Amino acid sequence: MTKAQHKLAAKFSKVLIEEMFQLKQGETVAITADSGSNKIVIDALTEATKNAGGIPLVMWIPRAKEESQAGMKYWPSKALTAALCNVDVWIEAQSMVILYSDIWETAMDENKALRYLIIADSTPESLERVFTGYSVPILKTLLNAVKDMVMRCNTVRITSKNGTDVSYDIDLNYAFDIDDGDYSQPKFGTAPGFVNIVPKLDSMNGVIVFDHLQNAETGSQLQFIMKNGKIVDVVGGKGAENFKEYLASFGDENMYKISHNMIGLNPKVTSLSGELVEDERIWGGVDFGFGHTSAMDMPPFGQMAKSHFDGVVAETSIYFDKMQITNNGNICHEQLMLIMENLLTAENA
Repeated sequence: MTKAQHKLAAKFSKVLIEEMFQLKQGETVAITADSGSNKIVIDALTEATKNAGGIPLVMWIPRAKEESQAGMKYWPSKALTAALCNVDVWIEAQSMVILYSDIWETAMDENKALRYLIIADSTPESLERVFTGYSVPILKTLLNAVKDMVMRCNTVRITSKNGTDVSYDIDLNYAFDIDDGDYSQPKFGTAPGFVNIVPKLDSMNGVIVFDHLQNAETGSQLQFIMKNGKIVDVVGGKGAENFKEYLASFGDENMYKISHNMIGLNPKVTSLSGELVEDERIWGGVDFGFGHTSAMDMPPFGQMAKSHFDGVVAETSIYFDKMQITNNGNICHEQLMLIMENLLTAENA
């Protein structure tokens, strides 16, 4: 590991702990990691926590063979759950994540003061891009404007030059949220720069062509054929056949169902890097998640599934009913363009 990576990890960690979490003296920060985690990042987060007057609790756990609920048999579940129900901050930094497992659900439900953030196994380079270099208040304004627009529409349509053309309906009973980099209050936090939407059940139809798909072979641009909110076919040669085998291995019909759609608007993420946490927030792109959906996001019961996976489409055109907000990855809505200009000015100041 290079000195530059140590410097980037330290920069990210200081911004995250001091500015985004606004850590208070004596608060406990749990950091969960496995053998696939980036030790430079873990060490930098630990040091930043101590420098801010907090108490780090680093828990190295076995690297599970599967993620989310499917990984439960690999982890010391009782001990982890007990610890995470009694901390102020939890930063999840495993390569195989706990997110959406019973451990996560219990911690989020019982620890009402918990400020949670997932960064998975992101590199120092990626974390520096995603978390630093822009104005959090202006990003909050942009994301809230988009969220307000989508909550006033009936149907979202997303297209791309790669062949994507998919639409779904809105259900105001489900979650509409943003992550802007403010983790100072209890929340389910992920990396900044998106608006997240849980589509109306059974409403998604069309074709999604992924530029980056989790658990798929690198470089395979697979097509998901969506009908009534569910994957009915995967197209794209051998890679598609392998992915269909992956889906079938769960023996769970809910793994084929849409979970959420994220609109990416992080001003520092302008091209695909191959790191999912970063790529999900690509400016003018979208992320689609499938499988498990928490009851917090899809009340009252959620969508229980054995796991969860995501895929990214870059350079999209997005329509809220007939109103277009992006065109081939560029914001084209006048109100949003004005906010964007301020965000980019603040970023480069």
